[in-house]
Amino acid sequence: MQNAPTLFEPFTFANGMTLRNRVVMAPMTTWSANDDGTVSDEEVLYYRRRVNGVGLVLTGCTHVMPNGIGFTGEFASYDDTFVPSLRRLAEAAKSGGAPAVLQIFHAGNKAVPELIPGADVVGASAVPVSPGPFNPDGVMPRALGHDEILEVISAFGDATRRAIEAGFDGIELHGAHGFLIQNFFSPHYNQRVDAWGGTLENRMRFPLAVVREVKRVIAAHAERPFLLGYRLSPEEPEQDGLRISDTCALIEHLIDCGVDYVHASLSNVLEAKPIEVTNDRTIAELIAVKVAGRVPVIAAGQVRTPQQAERALDLGLSLVAVGQGLVMNPEWVELSKRGNGSLIETEIRTTKVPEIALPAGLWGQIQFATGWFKINDNGKAQRQKAIA
Repeated sequence: MQNAPTLFEPFTFANGMTLRNRVVMAPMTTWSANDDGTVSDEEVLYYRRRVNGVGLVLTGCTHVMPNGIGFTGEFASYDDTFVPSLRRLAEAAKSGGAPAVLQIFHAGNKAVPELIPGADVVGASAVPVSPGPFNPDGVMPRALGHDEILEVISAFGDATRRAIEAGFDGIELHGAHGFLIQNFFSPHYNQRVDAWGGTLENRMRFPLAVVREVKRVIAAHAERPFLLGYRLSPEEPEQDGLRISDTCALIEHLIDCGVDYVHASLSNVLEAKPIEVTNDRTIAELIAVKVAGRVPVIAAGQVRTPQQAERALDLGLSLVAVGQGLVMNPEWVELSKRGNGSLIETEIRTTKVPEIALPAGLWGQIQFATGWFKINDNGKAQRQKAIA
């Protein structure tokens, strides 16, 4: 058996795009856009501080339609007027010398009612959403009609064209975290009885239609190598939710449709196992085995140290996404490469927030979310909640 690649070996995609190493800046929402949906100075600075040394940059998500916004302070991509804003972000994300990929999505039933037209929350079906961080009071979405579904598919294509015009090197479809793309794929949230739901084949119809539309737009408008990635959540907690078998079936079709990589969003790359455990293999291992080298596999989830990143590659991953590690340590790659991993912070320190260019909106969320630790100025550790 061949040895796994090391973290700082280069990597080349099938389209010829070469990365200088296997470290991916994970897509992290910053809650920091301007009120008009344009990228803010804070967000530009956040990226410029963190992109030096990484192999690939994935931005936080941007909504492709006005009714698809999932977070306060989220930058928009649903109209051509946002291209200059997206160009600012592309320039900041690429300022460290790595390619940058724009993550695009529609929040679906996790849209923020007060931020969308008429508070009209839509989804695959009228299945209630329990109270949670996105909708504290819960919500009953309206099922999208057939023509509306086609409009959403077109919107993903339009956002892809804007990403090309703005100078990005690819887009990533956010088909994870229960947002609209996953909403259609989910056996729990998709209760439709038409061609867009019911059987596994029908539940895959919307995600694959989006992939095909984006592929069409890339072929028509990209004059340089341009990546198409797909982010997924392999399972759902609901009793009748997604399971790893569903995800493996989708992955087969994604590969057939020509995605350039698959990106698994996990609670913990090194430890997460399927809900219905049948052996000791982690979800990351199972996906790597399923893909079998046909396309690159990225995974994200609680990778904070270079040692953890190397262990993730040992599971069969092609690339490793680092999120919280880079949030807390803008020089994460430099420290790791020099063998100074002991200097990497694994806790948020209030005294360092200005120094690490943490946007106010993101810092506000960190203080109220699970999986982070904050060290107060008096030196006492206080457990906080984590960001999804």
